[in-house]
Amino acid sequence: MIKQENYELSHVTFVTLGLIAEKQCHAKDIDERIEERGMRNWTAIGTSSIYGVLKKLKDDGLVTSWIEELDNRMIKVYQITDFGLKVLKEKVLRVIKEFIGKNDEDFYVAFSMLPILTKEQQIDAITESLKKIKSNKKGLEKMLIENSHMPLNVRGLFVHPIKILETDIEFLEWVLEEIKEGKGQVGPEAHGK
Repeated sequence: MIKQENYELSHVTFVTLGLIAEKQCHAKDIDERIEERGMRNWTAIGTSSIYGVLKKLKDDGLVTSWIEELDNRMIKVYQITDFGLKVLKEKVLRVIKEFIGKNDEDFYVAFSMLPILTKEQQIDAITESLKKIKSNKKGLEKMLIENSHMPLNVRGLFVHPIKILETDIEFLEWVLEEIKEGKGQVGPEAHGK
């Protein structure tokens, strides 16, 4: 069992651990939730990789497991450990805080796990991300002005990411407002955790 500081989750272990954190489950349940949520459209996780990931998560002390009978067959059930929850929360916070407005699979995974954070953690992480995105956008706008004499194909390389960042800013400002207004599930306190 590995219990180390700064444990790093790969993308696939991040997805799997997040699903286990929602509720104790078995491998088939994890695969079904990935399929139901259309997660394979925005995450790189295959059915066969789930079993190897579950073994690694257990070996590393992030989940625990036991055998139960279900529909006249024996299945292994997984549950997140306290260490696993700590590692998961740290990863969600870090990914959201470091989001700088690019298409990032880990951001989508972290965002889907937003409810494991407290309201204050959510506000802090999204505010930090907004600062970084706005700074990135200003830098690109400055470069666009400096290159305003260039042909369309060059200027477009600044305009396109600026437009994407504007959308990301609008989205995160909306999310921040929703959290501040207490709309929907906002954190563990909503579940009594």
